[in-house]
Formats: sequence, structure tokens, C-alpha cells
Amino acid sequence: MEIVGQLQKQYVDFINSLFREGYLDDQYVQLQKLQDDSNPEFVVEVVSIFFEDSEKLLNDLASSIQQQVVDFKKVDGYVHQFKGSSSSVGAQRVKNACVAFRNFCEEKNLDGCSRFLNLVKQEFYLVKNKLETLLRLEQQILQAGGTVPLIE
Repeated sequence: MEIVGQLQKQYVDFINSLFREGYLDDQYVQLQKLQDDSNPEFVVEVVSIFFEDSEKLLNDLASSIQQQVVDFKKVDGYVHQFKGSSSSVGAQRVKNACVAFRNFCEEKNLDGCSRFLNLVKQEFYLVKNKLETLLRLEQQILQAGGTVPLIE
């Protein structure tokens, strides 16, 4: 059982660092609280949907910004949607980047939109990598016969 204790400590240290560094906020904890024995894969399912939706939104955003005549209202709609989905999984840094991105949409500032598209992409791929690591750790704990520690 020593391996379980080590994995649990690693998990707690890692998730605490994600909160401390602003990758995640309390909404992620709320997601975890919704997971129970009747739906043990809830968090994995929600996060997986977030990943899929985000990839599509990023492609739509990139395509919209590259148009001859940019429809800033359409771009803003995509960013608003991305902000909402990021917020629902607790991806705080992505959400914050989307808030700033929307300001450039309102100003119809193509340069700013392009810069923030890159920032939003960067923040998304960072949090995606972190969440994949976190979910892998959860799986390792469960496979070793332990329970995933709840963060309050």
C-alpha cells in the first residue's frame, strides 16, 4: 500500500500546484464533487468533452480570423463559448485569456485578436497537458487499489 500513499501525495502536490499557479480554480473541485459511484467517470467525461470542443473552437477561431473580412461578432461568439466551457471545468487561465481576447473583438482589433488567439491556444494546451497528467495520476491511484484524495 506504500505505492498508493506515494501516488496520493504526488496527486495532492500536483493538484495544489495547479491551483497555486492559476491553471485551475474552484470549479474543478465542484466537478469532482459531482462524481460518485453511480458515475465514476464523470470528471474524465466532462474534461474529454472540453478537450474536443476546445479543439473545434480553436480551429473555428483561427479560420475566422484569417478571413479576408473578419466578422468580429462571430469571433467574439466563439471566444464567449470558449470562455464558458473553460470556466465550466475550472480552466482559469484559459478563461482569463478569453476575457482579454473578447476586448479585442469589441474593438475590432485584428492584431490583438491574433495575439490573443495564440495566447488562448498556448493556455489551452498547457492546461490540457496538466489535466491529462492529473487524470493519469487518478487512474494510477485507482488501479493500485486506492482512492483519489478530495481537495477542499
